[in-house]
Amino acid sequence: MRASTLRQLPPGIWVLGLVSLLMDVSSEMIHSLLPMFMVSTLGTSVFAVGLIEGLAESTALIVKVFSGALSDYLGKRKGLAVLGYAMGALSKPLFALAPGMGLVVTARLIDRIGKGVRGAPRDALVADIAPAHLRGAAFGLRQSLDTVGAFLGPLLGVGLMLLYANDFRAVFWWAVIPGAMAVALLWR
Repeated sequence: MRASTLRQLPPGIWVLGLVSLLMDVSSEMIHSLLPMFMVSTLGTSVFAVGLIEGLAESTALIVKVFSGALSDYLGKRKGLAVLGYAMGALSKPLFALAPGMGLVVTARLIDRIGKGVRGAPRDALVADIAPAHLRGAAFGLRQSLDTVGAFLGPLLGVGLMLLYANDFRAVFWWAVIPGAMAVALLWR
């Protein structure tokens, strides 16, 4: 993508891209460590981890179908996107507080429902904001920033695990910060 094309993109596209980056950093800091946390700290079986992850991801995919239709019906794209990102951000402290698998499963499902709720309205916002001749660049930028967040999240998680001597909960608390920043940025 050329720099001249990036300069032509409306500021709202950059905001949505930064929101995606921040939320992916937050989510991936937790999700990259969550299976080890469930097995080593909470004593969950590997089989149960697989079931929980499958349930969580399928929940996100199912909710995404309905959020797209709801977004079109209501026309409240930003409100639904904020709701979805807020659900993701509010789930992050639950991982750090979880004494057992019940709260981890609850947090994981809330997070994935939030992902399903926000995806379609966010993409519709990108399409609404971007001029027709720049839509491909707009989607590309948002997805690129999302991918950067998906790369940085596990990297930060591992770095913080080293810093905090393998204290999962300390790393999970750090993950709250970029999640809250994402919601605040989108809300603004």
